[in-house]
Amino acid sequence: MVLALLVSGVVVALVLVGLFVFGLRRRLIQRSGGTFDCSLRWNAPEADSDPSGKGWVYGVARYSGDRIEWFRVFSYAPRPRRVLERSSIEVLERRTPKGEEELALLSDAVVLACMHSGTRLELAMSEDALTGFLAWLEAAPPGQRVNVA
Repeated sequence: MVLALLVSGVVVALVLVGLFVFGLRRRLIQRSGGTFDCSLRWNAPEADSDPSGKGWVYGVARYSGDRIEWFRVFSYAPRPRRVLERSSIEVLERRTPKGEEELALLSDAVVLACMHSGTRLELAMSEDALTGFLAWLEAAPPGQRVNVA
């Protein structure tokens, strides 16, 4: 009986520590400011294909100079999973989620299809975050090319 209570207590403590570390990591990512909720689909299918909810990963994006650092929400990694350079981002289209995507994304999400160094990707974010993202893209320093459709 005592052993069962001890094991249960250890399991509960480990779960609480895990949740605390998730919260602490998110706090550290947001500490410098300039963050927004952003789902990402890397190697996204072409625009003509049937949209599915597969491949979307929920995350947090952070502006960092001339790049965007994207972190998975459900991860303990202290480093970003993807880094998008401003000069390498080309916006292809903007659309609302279709079909199964509506279930995989946040309710107010707008999908932005982009190319980044030859890789097609899609970002899903709120309308406010999209406005800020497009303004950040267009605010590139003089001499840098920006491709916003």
